[in-house]
Amino acid sequence: MDAQQIRQFNHNLLKWFYQEGRHLPWRETNNPYYIWISEVMLQQTQVNTVIPYFNNFISRFPTPDVLADAPEQEVLKSWEGLGYYSRARNLQSGVREVVEKYNGQLPDNKEDLLSIHGIGPYTAAALLSMAFSQPEPAIDGNLMRVLSRVFLIDDDISKQKTRKKFEQLASELIAETDPSAFNQSLMDLGAMICRPKKTDCEQCPVNEFCLAYDEGAQLEYPVKSGKSKPRALNYAVLLITDKQGRYLIEQRPEKGLLAGMWQFPMVALDEYEDQHQRASYIQTRYGANVIPVSEPFSYIHRFSHLIWKLSLLEGWQLDQIGLRERQKWVPFTELNHYPFPVAHQKVIEWIKKNRQDHT
Repeated sequence: MDAQQIRQFNHNLLKWFYQEGRHLPWRETNNPYYIWISEVMLQQTQVNTVIPYFNNFISRFPTPDVLADAPEQEVLKSWEGLGYYSRARNLQSGVREVVEKYNGQLPDNKEDLLSIHGIGPYTAAALLSMAFSQPEPAIDGNLMRVLSRVFLIDDDISKQKTRKKFEQLASELIAETDPSAFNQSLMDLGAMICRPKKTDCEQCPVNEFCLAYDEGAQLEYPVKSGKSKPRALNYAVLLITDKQGRYLIEQRPEKGLLAGMWQFPMVALDEYEDQHQRASYIQTRYGANVIPVSEPFSYIHRFSHLIWKLSLLEGWQLDQIGLRERQKWVPFTELNHYPFPVAHQKVIEWIKKNRQDHT
């Protein structure tokens, strides 16, 4: 594009954004801390899911100092159900750095932002443009999809060198008068019109500039190398109670998937396919006998690289085996004090529905 075309591209794009763009709570502020929270929550999570979590989170932790001082379990509880819990832990770690090094004020330059735990190139760019009005393009999947179609860029977007190409291209296009709106307009265009599997090109404000639209090749872009399919794992969730009717729960390790979250014990059915072997393992580890629940339960939960297929076994502890370090007996009425991942929240809902003594 020449300079005149770039100006027209921006004019069309921003006019559409001001009229049709999404009204989101983090767009009603230029508070860098709030924008940072929104960007972390929006990683791997849909906008409509994030909105109530964002509003609750900033109400509960209104300033960096409050979040820095909060117990991790309280932060995880506020994140409960949002998934990818390492985001919450990294956010709190980064906020503590900001409180310690920058007196609770996010810096307004890229070098310092990138030095903060949990802030990568995209989040730094989003903060610089949206909170500090600097002409810094924020390169996310929506932006790469839109621009790959507009300019017919067939480089593999999963490669770092391609991201650099998009950075250079977006830097040439970005509207310096309103860089925040430029970045957010491309995000909204990708989310609302220039979608991955279905486009609405007739309504696109920049279709006159789009080479893919001109060629009818929109869905051939962007180009991305194939990924291996998520691995499916079958688990039995164990509802083990003691003589007082309390449930056995355990905390996951401090690192890895769902780090620090609580769950009911789980047994990998793929690993213990033989019923006698499985029963022996549960008896040895938990001192309990279990049977399938009478009311059916099944739940499938998808992670980026794994699929959990959950069934439910229930039983009672016969042998008084001592609790392990990260285990607890908890009455049903107190389960809501602990942060559970979504899959195990479904188990709690099942208990509430099917166990009359808990209603």
